[in-house]
Amino acid sequence: MRARLYIDDTRQRIRSGHPWVYDNQVLRSEGRPQSGGIVQVFDVKKGPLGQGFFNPKSKILARMLTKDLDEPIDAGFFRRKVQAAWDHRVRMGQPESCRVVFGEADGLPALVVDKFKDVLVLQTLALGMDRYKADIVAALHEVLAPRGIYERNDVPVREKEGLEQVTGYIGAEFDTDLIIEENGLRFAVDVAAGQKTGHFLDQRLNHAALEHVAQGARVLDCFTHTGGFALHAAKYGAAEVTGLDISEVAVGLANRNAALNGLEDRCTFKAANVFDFLSGPRNIGGHWDVIVLDPPAFAKSRSALDSAVRGYKEINLRAIKSLPPDGFLVTCSCSQHMVPELFRKTIADAAHDAHRELREVYSGGQPPDHPVHWSIPETHYLKCLVLQVL
Repeated sequence: MRARLYIDDTRQRIRSGHPWVYDNQVLRSEGRPQSGGIVQVFDVKKGPLGQGFFNPKSKILARMLTKDLDEPIDAGFFRRKVQAAWDHRVRMGQPESCRVVFGEADGLPALVVDKFKDVLVLQTLALGMDRYKADIVAALHEVLAPRGIYERNDVPVREKEGLEQVTGYIGAEFDTDLIIEENGLRFAVDVAAGQKTGHFLDQRLNHAALEHVAQGARVLDCFTHTGGFALHAAKYGAAEVTGLDISEVAVGLANRNAALNGLEDRCTFKAANVFDFLSGPRNIGGHWDVIVLDPPAFAKSRSALDSAVRGYKEINLRAIKSLPPDGFLVTCSCSQHMVPELFRKTIADAAHDAHRELREVYSGGQPPDHPVHWSIPETHYLKCLVLQVL
């Protein structure tokens, strides 16, 4: 008989579909749960909740995989799950470069797989998922037949799971420097050295939202990274585009991407501190018609939320003050702890302090390859608003 956990699920969180069982929910156990092994989970009344993998070193003691107590967790299980995830992407008409597996939202907690043309990038971010890596890789080969797979497990969260940070080829080596397409633009991606899995695939629809607001405009793209919003603005007819990022490496990549698309004549990229830049004298007279804010996650934990709210408010306040009447603010947050209601309130507070009014013209989030699971709030992390500043 498998080891069992009996947990407090009085709020019906696990039964409703959330896969994380925290250590303080566990009332008692039976048998000897093995690190990275499978356990059966029951509620306090011994009602079955399903099976998940177990890690005594993590605050998330178990991560649920199935509600079926008898379903084998084996190579066939992962083959079915990967196939279902890929079928969803195909049905949603996703481009050739997209997220194939989005962890908990696809029923595979702590697993991320991104596809860049015919290359896959893999992250196994929890002990149990890492133990099944060979089965996952076999499933990916069977379902997608990639030219190569690269592991990007250089993520600090793995250390909380008792895992080392590792990177490298899984199988044969290949050229990790790729060119992908997004909305008709070309982007250079290095899956071995780029941010996270090599490129942020989740802003595709929000980039396209610039089509009408960027025409003929002077656009400032803050936290530009590799130029995603900036290049889309130029493609959609912006008269002048400046991209800012604190990283010289990112600026170099953005310049490379501008050249790839023949847009270097209208795009200028600079290494700069965005907060300082937006306080500079150039911005007092409203030089920019459109300002894009796409910062890294200010709130990487719930304990950092108060500080993050102050950061989001301050950067949006400075941007709003820098825009002329009828200018546009494109503002984003990728912090899962900054829920949509709080994000909107923070922007509203910034506008109030700037004595400006806002008119919403677009509200966006994640594309269908990053699906939001309604029982798992953590899967809804990306927010994007296009606001006209009156």
